[in-house]
Amino acid sequence: MNPSNQKYQSYHKLTLYQKARELVVLTYKLTSKFPREELYVLVPQMRRAAISTVANLVEGYAKHSKREFARFLDISIGSATELEIYFDISLELKYSDKMDLEKAFSLLLEVKKLLYSFQRSLKES
Repeated sequence: MNPSNQKYQSYHKLTLYQKARELVVLTYKLTSKFPREELYVLVPQMRRAAISTVANLVEGYAKHSKREFARFLDISIGSATELEIYFDISLELKYSDKMDLEKAFSLLLEVKKLLYSFQRSLKES
């Protein structure tokens, strides 16, 4: 981490960033236990959606306008919502322990609430 880059340090301090990154790690851990036949289907989709959630947050944070940032948050919300359906499918197919998936759902809902809140505050200011 470059200490002279204030913008870089700033997003790391955001609770939203920390939770979204935690969601990526949790998604990787969950999907590492999925059946081999999902290695090229559901697993990469879930991981991409989780990564897209946090990556679009960070990319938007680097933009110079609130409007652009809000647009990237909208993309993050879409990716988080996509991940939500993948968690639903995983639960239905019994690919993960129900308690692990409930933890993932809880974290995902927290991330979505933070995304919506952050986006709303950008639009109001």
